[in-house]
Amino acid sequence: MIIKLKPLFSNKGFLKYFKNTSWLLVEKLLRIFVGLFVGVWIARYLGPENFGILSYSQSFVAIFSVIATLGLDNIVVRELLNDKKKINIILGTSFWLKLIGSFLTLIFLYISLLFTNNDQQIKFFIFIIGASTLFQSFNVFDFYFQSQVLSKYVVYANIFSLILISFLKIFFIIQGKELDVFVYLILFESILLAMSLAFFFFKNTNFEIQMPKFNKNIANLLIKNSWPLIFTGIFVSIYMKIDQVMIKEMLGSKEVGQYAAAVKISEAWYFIPGLLVSSLYPALINAKKIDKNLYHKRISSLYDIMVWISILIIIPLVLFSEVITNLFYGDAYGDASKVLVIHLWSGIFVFLGLANSRWLILEGLQKISLYNTAIGAFINVLFNFFLIKELGIKGAAWSTLISYFFASYFVLFFWKGTKANFQILTKSLLLITAISLLKKKSRF
Repeated sequence: MIIKLKPLFSNKGFLKYFKNTSWLLVEKLLRIFVGLFVGVWIARYLGPENFGILSYSQSFVAIFSVIATLGLDNIVVRELLNDKKKINIILGTSFWLKLIGSFLTLIFLYISLLFTNNDQQIKFFIFIIGASTLFQSFNVFDFYFQSQVLSKYVVYANIFSLILISFLKIFFIIQGKELDVFVYLILFESILLAMSLAFFFFKNTNFEIQMPKFNKNIANLLIKNSWPLIFTGIFVSIYMKIDQVMIKEMLGSKEVGQYAAAVKISEAWYFIPGLLVSSLYPALINAKKIDKNLYHKRISSLYDIMVWISILIIIPLVLFSEVITNLFYGDAYGDASKVLVIHLWSGIFVFLGLANSRWLILEGLQKISLYNTAIGAFINVLFNFFLIKELGIKGAAWSTLISYFFASYFVLFFWKGTKANFQILTKSLLLITAISLLKKKSRF
């Protein structure tokens, strides 16, 4: 069954956003290729035990690192589009807010580590990785490029840092370095990317290098709009990363390594919904301003595309899961394929969830996004507690799938403001509106 997407490409507006997406796609495909190659090499080199410690440390930080974003990412892009006269002050204020968020992240990390049973080495690793959030403030340059549909400069920065860090990882593997070296590389990568984004921003814009300006009114506006997304991000991090933390506490580091190896493959293609939604978000904003019918049509088409792409990726990976894990990781990671074949199906709801989250923002329903992710986080923790005991690391994979299903899709049925969107999502999942693309013209 083939969907003819040719009508989309006949529209000049769509082509503008498609070119922007293409730049992101090139970078992400390169990141997948290089990331998997180097990541697999690191997993083989460290072995399940040390790779599990590294993955656990990153997951632990990920749960708290969302605080550093303050939920500003999508809000800032929207404000940059809506008020182009205040770009400088919006970027400056966002920078300082994100820097404050980074320090809050470190404080929460430090306090939480006081209540864990981890040894001093693991606690040290967690804090070093956590320090990388300090450099997320420079992501405001990324927001600017998103709002101007100039993602090629973000791609340049990402590719430069990716290649350099990958060479360093390979060099240290050949040199036989210990686990701590690879932990420091995570921090260095954040520093390098931040500096690269700053370089391309000031080189390709008319902005002068100066101390970022802070505006209290802009800050209040941004926080007022983003605070539900802060908690939403925390809950998303919990139900995306809590599995590895709970596996470590309930089973051990070696099992975390097995699980993390499978998740690395399963989540390798999660960049696709992110880049599609980020690049097409301005098109949705503009459509909402211009034409309500066009806006609804674009939302529906986006959901259809998300479903089709996810299914086309999942099926072959499921069929060859054992071959893939053996090829990548070898006999030491024999249990990874059992996790992979389950965890892969979560991707459908990851795709739809990311698209739906932008719809909720555009409709001013951030609170519902918060409630949904809170429910998903609760379900994941609850099911992990019981299923990891019964099924081991496979139980964690099932818990992830179940929680994604509820948070990204099923709970929308119960909210008054999202029932209509639930019906659109259901049609996309049933491939009904997707098939209609054969008969109707779609414009983005």
